[in-house]
Amino acid sequence: MVSRRRKLVISAVAAIALVVAAAAACMVGSTSVGLSEIIALITGGEISDSARNILINVRIPRVAAALLAGSALAVAGVLIQGVLDNPLASPNIIGINAGAGFLVLLSASLLPHLFWLPQIAAFVGALISAAFIFGIAMSAKSSRLTVVLAGIAITAIFGAGMNTILIIDPSAYVASSTFLVGGFHSGLRFIQIVGPAITILPCIFLAIAVSGKLNIMMLGDQTAHSLGMHVARTRLLLLGLASLLAGAAVSIAGLLSFVGLIVPHLMRFFVGHDNRIVAPLSAVVGAAFVVACDLLARVMFAPYEIQVGIIMAFLGGPFFIYLILKNRRGLGAKND
Repeated sequence: MVSRRRKLVISAVAAIALVVAAAAACMVGSTSVGLSEIIALITGGEISDSARNILINVRIPRVAAALLAGSALAVAGVLIQGVLDNPLASPNIIGINAGAGFLVLLSASLLPHLFWLPQIAAFVGALISAAFIFGIAMSAKSSRLTVVLAGIAITAIFGAGMNTILIIDPSAYVASSTFLVGGFHSGLRFIQIVGPAITILPCIFLAIAVSGKLNIMMLGDQTAHSLGMHVARTRLLLLGLASLLAGAAVSIAGLLSFVGLIVPHLMRFFVGHDNRIVAPLSAVVGAAFVVACDLLARVMFAPYEIQVGIIMAFLGGPFFIYLILKNRRGLGAKND
């Protein structure tokens, strides 16, 4: 049992890490911006035109996008792992990211003039992939390993579809390389993240509000039903929320991987398995994690910049292997 004091300490550390990561990401770059200038911008004080331009047009939109994507993917991971009762599940592992990415590229290719369509397409693609995985997971003979393998297959299919679109229509997505690897670009503008923000923020608050139901669901279907829960309807609600979050994150961050796998596990290690605590902490830590990794991607090989998705893959790949080895005895077990 994790003590209340430890939960408070971890929460405080997570909040501080978020603020520090966001401030550092705004300050560090090809042209440095001082902390005093950031404070001046926030408080309405005097600030040079160059610093104002860098912060408003380059740094802050990128940091905001990273915050939104990180929190969305982390909370989506909490929901998916709970709904599927599978510690190896996350938006990228089970194919939700790939489904969203495929429809984003398809919409950009067929109807490029509809700037709002990719965000809707990302959600629809995420929902289609989630529906496939949900059906497989609820199959009487399905196992945790089956769900993971099905997700890998779905990712491969949608990945082939994305490559086909890019070959036929290379202009389908202006930043296709960034999109396919996962990451953010310096040309990002506030208008591009308004739509995802309108989707992500309410969904995160709703996910946190219903996280207690996720605790009940993880006790087993029979127990949840005896406590008055409509299990099937609750599963659909939570999976729909996860799809909305993953789809919205894909629309601004591309196929960013492993955030929804790493962060929820770290939070459970530090604060236990109560999703009422894990979900909000995952939102905070996921946001800080992606911002910090994006900052690292910008400065690691300066003046050259790599995509943050590459760093995520280097971190997430070994972590995924560790989880497979840790849970190898339970991978073949049926879902209860």
